[in-house]
Amino acid sequence: MNPVNNLMNNELMNNKLMNNELINNKYLPLRSKKLFVLDMDGTFYLGDRILEGSLDFVKRIRESDRRFMFFTNNASKTPEYYMGKLKKMGCDINREDIVTSGDVTIEYLLKKYPGGKVYLVGTPLLEESFRKAGINLVSLVSEESADVVVVSFDLTLTYEKVSRACDFIRKGAVFIATHMDLNCPTEQGPIPDCGSICAMITASTGIKPKYLGKPFNETIGAILRISGCRTDEMAIIGDRLYTDIAMGYKNGVTSILVLTGETRMEDVEKSEIKPDFIFPSLGSLAKVL
Repeated sequence: MNPVNNLMNNELMNNKLMNNELINNKYLPLRSKKLFVLDMDGTFYLGDRILEGSLDFVKRIRESDRRFMFFTNNASKTPEYYMGKLKKMGCDINREDIVTSGDVTIEYLLKKYPGGKVYLVGTPLLEESFRKAGINLVSLVSEESADVVVVSFDLTLTYEKVSRACDFIRKGAVFIATHMDLNCPTEQGPIPDCGSICAMITASTGIKPKYLGKPFNETIGAILRISGCRTDEMAIIGDRLYTDIAMGYKNGVTSILVLTGETRMEDVEKSEIKPDFIFPSLGSLAKVL
């Protein structure tokens, strides 16, 4: 993978125009991509506010007969919920155009633990998705044992939920997390995400979870199966180095960092994980496609 081109970044930040030959040489690898895998919160929108240029990016991709797919680590909502949210923002997509870490987790459970009893620390919407997929869920008040504990980003989190999860894990249940994000971006600032909840459980039990979602192999495998694309035909776009960019970095996929969410330029300079390209926003990326 190529290192970040500092000249390109400086020119973009200062909104300077490059001559056509230089542009073509720098961005030729991006123009050959068939699929762009987009993060959502912090990349396409922030909270309930769509980020400037996001719709321009979607328009440019569709006009050029290329594809985009949303992938979010945030499993607190269902794909159908996100489809409705995007539609209100002016972006109408189909079900196959969006995948969540919840989808990857359901697929993993059905494959690795068919018929197993699963205790879920998650939102009612995620619980509904698990039940519809045929996952055998153990309720908070049930006296049943659990074979697997799954922890996700839970906006309905209670002390009782965490305590029960710790109890099951101490008794031998497998500990799985839908994703590793420590914080979820909001318009008011970051709030604790799945990784932070898991850290609390690990501190109590001494057991670390198996993480799914970005940047792990199960996720890139799901994207490849759903899209039918090869790794060299796609690019991953996101605002986080340790999830979005790491998934590209570790799997030989072109990665594009946008600076509309968690990561700042000083973070890139300190990180061992480097994106192939950096843009201020999706709108800036759209201009070179």
